[in-house]
Amino acid sequence: MNSKPYIMIVEDAEDIREALGSLYKSEGFEVVLASDGRDALVKLRNRLDLPALILLDLMMPGMDGFEFRAEQESDARLSNIPVVLMTADANAKEKSIKAGVNGYIKKPVEIDVLLAVAEKYCKRTG
Repeated sequence: MNSKPYIMIVEDAEDIREALGSLYKSEGFEVVLASDGRDALVKLRNRLDLPALILLDLMMPGMDGFEFRAEQESDARLSNIPVVLMTADANAKEKSIKAGVNGYIKKPVEIDVLLAVAEKYCKRTG
């Protein structure tokens, strides 16, 4: 298992998920991608190492961001991982408070904002 800090991106839109992953990898960050909350939980629970940051979409089929957060917070091993929401919701601030996360990024996301969030929580590996 890789023990370098990594970013988990939980996003149901494959094009956005892949683009974010490529951006972070090109900047020297380790990345793990998940297609929804359930996929993220499986990946988190199957790894020995935990991410330095989870970027979480709110509105996803399957398990959405709120359901993921409820599961994450009820799991002692996962509950302290910082989470930043990614949402196009006009009430992003209120939703981030409701979800009990560390912050939020409005969609469409801006590259400098994405990199600033990653720098806050992660150490570059490259």
